[in-house]
Amino acid sequence: MENLVCREEEIEDFEAEMSGRNPAGAQRIHADPEKVEQGLAKLVLTLIELLRRLMEKQALRRIERGTLTDEEIERVGLTMLRLEEKMEELKRAFGLEGEELNLNLGPLGDLL
Repeated sequence: MENLVCREEEIEDFEAEMSGRNPAGAQRIHADPEKVEQGLAKLVLTLIELLRRLMEKQALRRIERGTLTDEEIERVGLTMLRLEEKMEELKRAFGLEGEELNLNLGPLGDLL
């Protein structure tokens, strides 16, 4: 029952919001559909770029260890090239630059 008790201030804020008035201190989100789409594209492309780089490093390790045949090396190289080309195409389509795909992780540094 304790959760059902509301302070008078909370009730006033709720009434103001319901009536269309902006209560003191409340901020509204103004979502621009184009920016939402670009933000989502940025996030997805960042994750794809991270995975691409991880796959590339793994492939290089396997090449250095000699665990890939020449045919597999050729196939991996071609796949990486095509993926990089597709990434460039998608970045252009969403108006993004390569450095925009990097995320700052605070004390951990940059993601990419």
